[in-house]
Amino acid sequence: MVHSSCICYCPRGGFEIKNLLSVEKLNFSWGINHVLKDVTFNLGKNQIVSLLGKNGAGKSTLIKCLNRILSPQSGVIKVNDKDIKDLDLVQLSKLMSYVPQSVRTNFSMDVFDVILLGRRPHIRWRVSPQDRDKVSETIRYLGLEEFSFRKFDEISGGERQRVIIAKAVVQDPDLYLFDEPTSDLDLNSQIQIMKRIRQLVSVGDTSKSALIAIHDINIAARFSDRIILMHDGGIKAYGTPEEVLTEQNIADVFGVSSELIKATENSPLRILINDEIIKFDSTDEQEVDDNE
Repeated sequence: MVHSSCICYCPRGGFEIKNLLSVEKLNFSWGINHVLKDVTFNLGKNQIVSLLGKNGAGKSTLIKCLNRILSPQSGVIKVNDKDIKDLDLVQLSKLMSYVPQSVRTNFSMDVFDVILLGRRPHIRWRVSPQDRDKVSETIRYLGLEEFSFRKFDEISGGERQRVIIAKAVVQDPDLYLFDEPTSDLDLNSQIQIMKRIRQLVSVGDTSKSALIAIHDINIAARFSDRIILMHDGGIKAYGTPEEVLTEQNIADVFGVSSELIKATENSPLRILINDEIIKFDSTDEQEVDDNE
């Protein structure tokens, strides 16, 4: 689904760019394996957009292309109407921050100092009191006070994940890129982190947004403004959770049957996955297996 760039006139400041992120005809391959195929979408301001799809659908690869960790063979990526190919590393780091799927780095320093690393794009000569205040504020915001002065390599995997999220937050970018940010967290921590991300992109007059690759379909339905459903390296559907998470789309992408419980004023859309596995033969006819 193609979403054209959107620019509107603002009486006070001239023309205002409404799309924070614009991706057009992005292609990436590992050898002969075509991982991303003409991926095109726009992401507006003050939004959480979730990437859903099976393992190998291209979610993590897409995020790494957006952050210039990987170089696509073709396509254009713009943040605030700036082509990321024209930006140096500091400029790019001021526009977007990235949380990887798993934390493999062992920092032999205090948690506070690890989070402070996120301020590097903004530090000129030395760390300022404002930088330290930003770190302290984020530690309180994400509830990390209990272990903020422990050594990073001595804390648990879930705690490390929360610290790396905090490091991305103090970077203070326009766009947060999260690759499975809740994968190492318990259920309560997952909900709390997603609530905090929601607040980050909604507070005051900020124009921040978050793009999140996530595997939990109900977490995505609950917290996302829009969902990108990826399948076989492309975008199968892009829209609100209600528009994208249909029983047919879920069957086509994940190969399972489901039942949808519609959103109400007090409850988000919920998806119940049935035990039935949907198989596709060579003629694309569907049959239901009782998963015996």
